[in-house]
Amino acid sequence: MQLDKIDLNLLRYLDALLREQNVTHAANQLGITQPAMSNGLRRLRDLFHDPLLVRTSEGMMPTALSIQLQPRVRNILQSIDEVLHLGQSFEAASSSRVFRIMASDYAEATLIPPLMEKLQNEAPSVILDVMNPSDVSFHDVEKGKVDLVINRFDTLPQSFHQKSVWVDHFSCLVPADSDLAEQFTLEDYLNGRHVWVSKTGFGVGVGIQPEEVQKLGWVDSALADMGHKRNIRLFTRNYNVAMRATEQLGLIATLPSLATRLLKDSSNVIVVPPPFDIPPVELKMLWSPLLQHDPGHIWLRSTIAGCARTIAENNDL
Repeated sequence: MQLDKIDLNLLRYLDALLREQNVTHAANQLGITQPAMSNGLRRLRDLFHDPLLVRTSEGMMPTALSIQLQPRVRNILQSIDEVLHLGQSFEAASSSRVFRIMASDYAEATLIPPLMEKLQNEAPSVILDVMNPSDVSFHDVEKGKVDLVINRFDTLPQSFHQKSVWVDHFSCLVPADSDLAEQFTLEDYLNGRHVWVSKTGFGVGVGIQPEEVQKLGWVDSALADMGHKRNIRLFTRNYNVAMRATEQLGLIATLPSLATRLLKDSSNVIVVPPPFDIPPVELKMLWSPLLQHDPGHIWLRSTIAGCARTIAENNDL
């Protein structure tokens, strides 16, 4: 097989086909027609003397050769992308690029406003499109359709790049007019009524089963290790709702400290330390290998990291 007889675009076709395992979806991803992609698949089959994708009752499935080819093709394309970007730069001050970021509302409320303030000074025409975790799937991130995912993660896909944003500890919001503001013991905590809030990872969430303590997260796992369980009356995936539940309903909210500081000026709540040890929580940003060497993406990651460092230093994280 001679290199000068190979259309290198076929590697892009193969990469898309092996990720999508669907001719139409692969064509849409590359912005070409379905017949063009079908013709590309035919040429790839001739090139490798292998069907590459075989139609089954469960859809198109990769052959053994395809499984071997996929990581190698991905590495080749990444290397080509890196070479093509050498010497290129991203002019943030004049760019009008739209960056799509999936962020939990905890990350959105604590990180995005300071980030936007920084962008208004350094990149006034850059646009951020901030999406909810339920708006984004694993494949959206893998394909580079979403630039960054910023959230807490129970598990992390090994293929993604990642960087720590900050490590936050927990605080409790309690009603300002309650006795809890004066003294807050573990007994008080267990006798109180609580609001639970969490949304890790990305994608559509599932309903909560209150008895499945091991799935409720850091706070409830820490309590379970001591043989205790809190009285949760409201489950939500929205930090703002959780904070308002303390203000309006008198429920105790146990949240990352940066979130509780958003209500530092409220006369209806007070922030107190939890009366037991809770492991700190790490906020991370993840991105696809497809975007690793993109100059604009490198600038965005560096800008977010710098903004996060300032937030952490100002809040003694």
